[in-house]
Amino acid sequence: MRYQLAIIGGGPAGYTAAETAGKAGLNVVLFEKEALGGVCLNEGCIPTKTLLYSAKTYDGANQASKYGVSIQDVSFDLPKIIARKQKVIRKLVLGIKAKLSNYNVNIIQGEAQILDQHTLQCGDDIYECDNLLLCTGSQTFIPPIKGLNDISFWTHRDALNNKELPKSLIIIGGGVIGIEFASFFNSLGTHVTVIEMMDEILGGMDKELAGALRSEYTKKGVRFLLNTRVVAVTPVLSDKNAEEVSVSYENEFTQEIVVGEKLLLSVGRKPVKEGFGLEKLGLGMTARGNVLVNEKMQTSLTGVYVCGDLTGFSLLAHAASREAEVAVHNILSKKDAMSYRAIPGVVYTNPEIGGVGETEDSLQQKGLPFRVLKLPMAYSGRFVAENEGVNGICKMLLGPDNTILGAHVLGNPASEIITLAGIAIELKLTVNEWRKIIFPHPTVCEIFKEVLLDA
Repeated sequence: MRYQLAIIGGGPAGYTAAETAGKAGLNVVLFEKEALGGVCLNEGCIPTKTLLYSAKTYDGANQASKYGVSIQDVSFDLPKIIARKQKVIRKLVLGIKAKLSNYNVNIIQGEAQILDQHTLQCGDDIYECDNLLLCTGSQTFIPPIKGLNDISFWTHRDALNNKELPKSLIIIGGGVIGIEFASFFNSLGTHVTVIEMMDEILGGMDKELAGALRSEYTKKGVRFLLNTRVVAVTPVLSDKNAEEVSVSYENEFTQEIVVGEKLLLSVGRKPVKEGFGLEKLGLGMTARGNVLVNEKMQTSLTGVYVCGDLTGFSLLAHAASREAEVAVHNILSKKDAMSYRAIPGVVYTNPEIGGVGETEDSLQQKGLPFRVLKLPMAYSGRFVAENEGVNGICKMLLGPDNTILGAHVLGNPASEIITLAGIAIELKLTVNEWRKIIFPHPTVCEIFKEVLLDA
């Protein structure tokens, strides 16, 4: 059968494209070799946030006395937390499947192979298409650490499904995934050590706010080793004859080891480029080895589009979803183009940290002039009412013409308010233009207006 659009990959980019195209009346086939929803829904964004919400609820119960509420014998049940996570995943996967079926998308469970730009094979069946969209996502990067093959270690999948709480956990990698797991296990009482090669955690986020978040978690008992390289890992037996992991590390000050019950590798992800016949298309590639696309998500081959992690622009689900909309709109001959000016990034720790647009580092690297405005989150009455004994920071970066170039927030609920700044950045609003917007009172998002008034 011939389709107007064939999609390889059923993650955020793939299912968004399928829904958009199906809704527009295109005949669509979607191939997914594992679970519909991709990494984000099944082993990434959604399951981690489900676990983190349980941890945040537990944190809140333990701190209830600050708000005049007494709760006795606060505890948690890790197997039930994991079971709830699975329930949430199943519900959302079924929701996506129902929506795609409603738009007559043909969902094929299997691994598609590219024969040429208009022909795919899955099993013994051949599928022809007018347009091909590749959304193959990314996979965990396993670093070449000496001794890694001799030990049992976790990736994010193992950490998500573990039903026994380790007493100690060593996390190699201080990026978003590593820090979110550090937050989760720290809340439940695990002693956590984070080893990061860079001089600060959460590379790509605002460095000042990332440092402030690190300080908060240091107070909570998390140990951070920055500017530190892992040299080797070896198995060791504990006093109870249980196998633990010894991690040898070095930095400019010392060469030492740290021992933990479990080791979590979280040093990043890499796009999936092999296993589906990408090489047969002969697509143009970037200097970093990613598929080259234009602002319409078109590749060097007519009728072939790429969205999501394969492009190397942004390994974020919401960016991939928007890229998918752009691709389908251009297939439909609707004018649309991808903008990366205001892609929000959020870390769902407790407190949360969120940022959008430029950072001080990115502006300095580009040699662009800017000025910084920032205020404590305590300037928001709602924040003070709901965050006893904690504080945060709201920072804005302004261009010479007072346009909003970047905004960064440390404090709950950064994830829910950062989009406001994203809208201002995407629309290139000036301080005076954004100041005219009426914010509801009292809300935490009023912190943006307080910073703007300070301009």
